[in-house]
Amino acid sequence: MTTPQALTDPKEFNSLNLLGLIFKHWKKLAIIAVVAAVASAGASYLIKPKFKSSVILFPARQNSLSKSLLSENPSMSQDVLQFGEEEEAEQLIQVLNSEEIRNRIIKKYNLMRHYDVDPTGSFPMTKLRNEYEDNIKFSRTEFMSVRIDVLDTDPDTAALIANDIAALLDTIKNGIVQSRAKEALKIVQGDLYAKETRIKLLDDSLGTLRDKGVFDYEKQIERLIEAYGKAIVGGNAGAAKTLQAQLDTLGKYGRAFVTLRDQLIYDVENLSLIKKKYDDAKVDADSFIKSYFLVDKAYPAEKKSYPVRWLIVLVSIVSALLVGMIVLIGLENYKNYKADQTV
Repeated sequence: MTTPQALTDPKEFNSLNLLGLIFKHWKKLAIIAVVAAVASAGASYLIKPKFKSSVILFPARQNSLSKSLLSENPSMSQDVLQFGEEEEAEQLIQVLNSEEIRNRIIKKYNLMRHYDVDPTGSFPMTKLRNEYEDNIKFSRTEFMSVRIDVLDTDPDTAALIANDIAALLDTIKNGIVQSRAKEALKIVQGDLYAKETRIKLLDDSLGTLRDKGVFDYEKQIERLIEAYGKAIVGGNAGAAKTLQAQLDTLGKYGRAFVTLRDQLIYDVENLSLIKKKYDDAKVDADSFIKSYFLVDKAYPAEKKSYPVRWLIVLVSIVSALLVGMIVLIGLENYKNYKADQTV
């Protein structure tokens, strides 16, 4: 009796020679191939054809507009016309995959209905998202450009969706950048207001000291001391008394005057820097510049891209033949096994 292990011995199965098996059962395999071809071809005609439209764009370099256009330092200036690199391309793809773009496209084109998703069925949003991701894809090309591909049963709709996504990309990305720029503008605006308020207070305080007779402490004290000395030497007691009163006033308010004056000079110089920051922040917050260079706009396709019927038929025939071969090998093994059992 043949043991089960013998079934795995190739010497026991001369009939399993692949070419011999194909030659022996070629009619059956031919029937399987024909049936698979007819069935797959028929099934492929039941699939709704889809048309593909594509947008190709290059990311722009992520530069601050104020630094690009308003910087007085050539080493700090940046070129707004420079193409972006891998990092910028990945950023664009992240924005393209954002919920905000997806939700706007779904709402505008009523994709729930367009994709025949039952809103009352189970997990409608999951099904809708899966349909969206199956039909709308974003990828980075080998040339560092970004490609937007849209498949749809209507060629016009495919082109419209692709172009709208590209337009939304700019809107969403600039919205993110401008939101941050406006926050920065508020901070600088607050600093500017605080500095202007402080300068006004310092100037008012200096005005009070000027009313008391303190105008330029260093020059005044030098001249008063010189005049006071002459008055003493000349025996002019009245002039000396008047000059002494002025010296007493300078002694009382002079230190405060010098402190306030020096602080005012520093704050006025610092104010010009803050105003420059404010002007730059305002440019960044109020400006809208494209985040990409459009290479190819989407147009309605003239012929379908899906399904590829010959590929479906070919895959179906190959799959059917493989299954058929496995079944035939199994039958041959079983027949050999039964024959061995009867020996």
